[in-house]
Amino acid sequence: MVRSPGMAEFTLFDTPIGRCAIVWTDRGLASVLLPGAHDKETRAAVKARFPKAREAPPPSGVQRTVDAIVALLRGESTGSTDLAALPIDMEDLPPFARRVYEVARTIPPGQTFSYGEVAGRLGKPGSARAVGQALGRNPFAIVVPCHRVLAAGGRVGGFSAPGGVASKVRLLAIESARAAESGMAKAGEGATESAAGTTEPVACAVDEARQSAGKVAAEVADAAEEMALQIDLEEALLHLRNADKALGRLIDRVGPFGMRVAKTQSLFAALARAIVYQQLTGKAAATIFARVKALFPRAEGGLTADGLLRVSDDKLREAGLSRSKLLSLRDLAKKMVDGHLPSIDDVHAMEDDVIVEKLTEVRGIGRWTAEMLLMFRLGRPDVLPMDDYGIRKGFSAAFGRPDLPSRDDLEKRGARWKPYRTVASWYLWRAAELEKKSNERSPAKEGSAKKSPAKEGSAKKSPAKEGSAKKSPAKETSPKRGNAKKGRGNKAKRTRR
Repeated sequence: MVRSPGMAEFTLFDTPIGRCAIVWTDRGLASVLLPGAHDKETRAAVKARFPKAREAPPPSGVQRTVDAIVALLRGESTGSTDLAALPIDMEDLPPFARRVYEVARTIPPGQTFSYGEVAGRLGKPGSARAVGQALGRNPFAIVVPCHRVLAAGGRVGGFSAPGGVASKVRLLAIESARAAESGMAKAGEGATESAAGTTEPVACAVDEARQSAGKVAAEVADAAEEMALQIDLEEALLHLRNADKALGRLIDRVGPFGMRVAKTQSLFAALARAIVYQQLTGKAAATIFARVKALFPRAEGGLTADGLLRVSDDKLREAGLSRSKLLSLRDLAKKMVDGHLPSIDDVHAMEDDVIVEKLTEVRGIGRWTAEMLLMFRLGRPDVLPMDDYGIRKGFSAAFGRPDLPSRDDLEKRGARWKPYRTVASWYLWRAAELEKKSNERSPAKEGSAKKSPAKEGSAKKSPAKEGSAKKSPAKETSPKRGNAKKGRGNKAKRTRR
């Protein structure tokens, strides 16, 4: 969600790594952003998080923070000391994220923790993935030093700030050099070996990341594959049970939360897949998408925007694409190449509403498709797809309603579930499945609908007003769209798994 804790102000300031941005409100420091490709991009990133923020000269307290950040990035010792004690505004953040950031702030320059070590400090040894996701959405770059948290085995891991892993490596290198110099100054010339040892985890990580671009790319892919919801699941379920007793009973009936986040290396590939799968059975869509990907056998990263734009319409139609989907894919590829859409690394640092707004500019992609990406590809914890037919059916089943809820009904009840509406949504989908299975075991009623041929007990799609096709479930964990948009105005019912 876009944060709005009061009137926000910001300024850009020069540092050794480029012009950063700092945002403050009457509640204190609200955000620090690393440099974008240019000032316009950095300002746009500020506006995305704080739409009403205005640029202004920093007051004295904020200026001291700016000076401390600049000092740290110059490799001076005073910067880290000042930043570690700096009050920051975390009032609007989830409790788990706050605790993660508090632990990260205890890591001094030149030293690192792993995601698992942070989880251990929290008393949640099984939450390493959730720790990584929380750090991926850190709004206080440098002040909360998420760059000092590495993947298992001392690997660099991912980094969602502008510049990606390269920015993380650069920050580690600056701090590693300062720590080594500090250690040698204290111990004298004879202590070079031991001083280097104090920064070995950082130095090793920096050296490893610099070995080859291919290895860095593999690290980013590993981080994406391991991605999970940014939550402490135990805390989320406790919150939902306390906030909504009826939902709590559903949770107990369904059992353990089983949602998984699919590996995502490319925003373009994920969205292209979503477009192809619209209004098709899982098997048919998989066949067509495989044919499309087969047009690029030599592409190391798989399907790319540049590659798709070079392929003729005839070849794409021969792969099985409809005219409408071909136009949607062309529009997606063009907007990606032109820079109108963010990269996958940039997306991880963006707010949910901003992502939805950007993606729905593409032909064939509506809010529902964007929400599915947020949930099943990005692992966002607070998404409630209110236009989803399966969610509405599950809502009626869970809360004993004879009819489907309106959007207002869902929004009002869903407010209780914040900031864990993704978890609640998953349980509502399961409620719809349980109701369908129960109905199938009961004697068929006169005029009842035919049993859906879909596997795994998926509910049959309710017919859309404009004659959409029936939904058949996809084989993967991420649900597929039940019917295609007609342009951007189709509001037909959808069902999700």
